[in-house]
Amino acid sequence: MNILIHPTYFPSISHYVAMAQADTVTFEVEDNFQKQTNRNRMYIYSPNGIQLLNIPLKHNPVAGHQKFKDTKIEQAFDWQKQHFKSLEAAYRTSPFFEYFEDDIRPVFEKKHTYMMDLNFQIMEILANCLKMDFSYGKTTEYFHDVDNLTDYRILANGKKDTAQFEPYTQVFEEKHGFINNLSILDLLFNEGRYALDYLKQQTL
Repeated sequence: MNILIHPTYFPSISHYVAMAQADTVTFEVEDNFQKQTNRNRMYIYSPNGIQLLNIPLKHNPVAGHQKFKDTKIEQAFDWQKQHFKSLEAAYRTSPFFEYFEDDIRPVFEKKHTYMMDLNFQIMEILANCLKMDFSYGKTTEYFHDVDNLTDYRILANGKKDTAQFEPYTQVFEEKHGFINNLSILDLLFNEGRYALDYLKQQTL
């Protein structure tokens, strides 16, 4: 299977199910930015249940539509500190948080100008954590419909991603039950080296 998919912020488990089972991965980099998608947000399992972590972006209303690859991060807010604190509160007691903590920390220390560059850095780090091949291609122009690739770009829109996966142990499941299809970090911190096997066994 050859797939077309978006680079998003600490992508959802469904993203990684698609990538782990693909023969080739092509990332969409020529699309216009769309609000209310996972390009700049992720969902984690906090002590209070599901929690959205969102990166503020700079929008240029004069320019109208802008490509996602040209979309800049708004640096006026200390989102990095807030997001890492939220991850600590959510996963400090998980089996593998301390094991991967130093791997993901650079995401919350380096200042990126462009959101897409940050997303690619994150996926490089995650591939290393998951022991997963991360060879890929990038689009050179935008096509609404594609013929030779399985189109998984819809997975960037959480509202349209209805995938259901097998439960695994989560930190706060006794309080709130199993929460499906969170950020890949939820699976990584809870399942560690078994995460890739899990991804290969799921169906989209």
